[in-house]
Amino acid sequence: MTPTLSQQELLKSTHFCVIVPTYNNHKTLKRVLDSILDFTSDIIIVNDGSTDETSEILKQYSQLTQIHHPKNIGKGRALRNGFRKAIEMNFEYAITIDSDGQHFASDIPNFITEIQKEPNSLLIGSRNMTTENVPKKSSFGNKFSNFWFWFETGIKLEDTQSGFRSYPLKLIPKQYCTSKFEFEIEVIVRSAWKGIVVKNIPIQILYDPAERVSHFRPFKDFTRISILNTVLVLNALLYIKPRDFFRKAKKKGLKKFFLEDILESGDSNFKKSAAIALGIFIGISPFWGFQTILLLFFATVFKLNKVIAYMASNVSFPPFIPFVIYGSLKMGSYFVTNEVPLILDNSITLDDIQKNATQYIVGSLTLASVSALIIGLLSYLLLTAFSAKKQNEY
Repeated sequence: MTPTLSQQELLKSTHFCVIVPTYNNHKTLKRVLDSILDFTSDIIIVNDGSTDETSEILKQYSQLTQIHHPKNIGKGRALRNGFRKAIEMNFEYAITIDSDGQHFASDIPNFITEIQKEPNSLLIGSRNMTTENVPKKSSFGNKFSNFWFWFETGIKLEDTQSGFRSYPLKLIPKQYCTSKFEFEIEVIVRSAWKGIVVKNIPIQILYDPAERVSHFRPFKDFTRISILNTVLVLNALLYIKPRDFFRKAKKKGLKKFFLEDILESGDSNFKKSAAIALGIFIGISPFWGFQTILLLFFATVFKLNKVIAYMASNVSFPPFIPFVIYGSLKMGSYFVTNEVPLILDNSITLDDIQKNATQYIVGSLTLASVSALIIGLLSYLLLTAFSAKKQNEY
């Protein structure tokens, strides 16, 4: 397909290249390369240790930049080496396209158009996964990946696994810990954390069972992806989300941040008070070491204001801990009877608490539940009164 004159002008307006990682796709490789050449000759081919006729096919394209791996080391490593070469050649953007024939090079101008509208964004081609011949496992895997990407970044995408993408080369992170298929998840998550806009654009798709060769190994690669998502979730909960919280508060100023993002957020008074109740419950509960993870997890699942919940959870801030422990043990004494009664005074030690762990855990969960209900209800009444007063002022 020959690009129109307007498309030719558009393609000249952006300094980009196309990276084609390939591994044993000799049936479709030539067709893919020829279709890309209709739009640009700035192509970087990364032959990731193919053992079929790929090397012979690539001899016909000696005018193109080629990287050959002696052995197969993974798609992630192939892309990373392609990025490195593209940066050496001073390209601003790299469009990646798989060599299995499922993508159409005629969509390249659509990527450039979107780059012109929103420079420095990372674009992912969104495939219609309901198309005929799309494997059910691919559709499920994509939905699984979409969910975890949303959980880790707060960004909702329709397709996070498409290999047809555009990367702003000078902005994407430089350090990664993966080298296989899971790299394509890691790079978009880390880019989103860095503040790069990550979004979908619609693309065409062709699934031809007679030609397409998938190198995805269900057990091994799904395990790798699951491990990666575990690491990313922990990183998001323990570092990224608290970091963003404090950055936002610092940028706005505490007073303005409190008024705009908490009291005047778009949430209903019920959801705000529910967030407070969640924070109180997690803060008092005996989940030491996991409180932040649990708090952010449940706030995300129930779509509650994370800022409010996090602030409320500080009921277990160090100066208050002795009171929380004392209250938990006192509450637990009404439900658990110990052979050796625990004397609740200033002589209590950690060893005493360990010997009466059941009393502490039961009391802690009971105190957390009661406190969450009471403070959540009071918060709701106060927020409702505050809203009514503000309406009367107008």
